[in-house]
Amino acid sequence: MLNALEVFTTVVVGVMVGVEFAVAFVINPIVNALPDDSTVQARAHGGRMLGAVMPVWYFSSLALVAVCAFVGRHHHGAGLAVASGGLLIVSVVMSVLLLVPINNLSKTWTAENRPADWKQQANRWDRYHYLRVAVLVAAFALLVAAVV
Repeated sequence: MLNALEVFTTVVVGVMVGVEFAVAFVINPIVNALPDDSTVQARAHGGRMLGAVMPVWYFSSLALVAVCAFVGRHHHGAGLAVASGGLLIVSVVMSVLLLVPINNLSKTWTAENRPADWKQQANRWDRYHYLRVAVLVAAFALLVAAVV
C-alpha cells in the first residue's frame, strides 16, 4: 500500500513540477517572443487557465506528501518526505504572497486595457516563478530521495 501511495504521489508532484518548469523555460519564452498584443492575450489566458487548476494541484500534492510522510514515518525516508512537504509549503506561500497578486491582475489584461508597466509586472512574475520552480524542483528531489 505504501509503495502505491509513494508512486502515485511522485507522479502527481512530478507532473506538477514539470508543468511549472515548462511554463518557466518553454512556454513563457515562446509567449514573450510574440508581438505585445499576443503576449498579453496569451499570458492572460494562461493565467486564467492555470490559475484555476494549479491551486488544487498544489494543495493535493502537499496533502499527498504529508500522507506519505505520516504513513511512512517509520521508514528511512520520512525526514526527507517532511522536508519535501516543507518546501511545498514554501512554494504555496510564495505563490499566494508573490505570484497570485500579479496573476490576478494580468489575467484580466487585454491589448486595450493593459497597464503601461505590464512588461515589468510580467518580468517580476517570471522572476518569482523561477524561484518557485527552484523550490519545487528541490521538493521533488527530496520526495524522490525519500521514496527510493
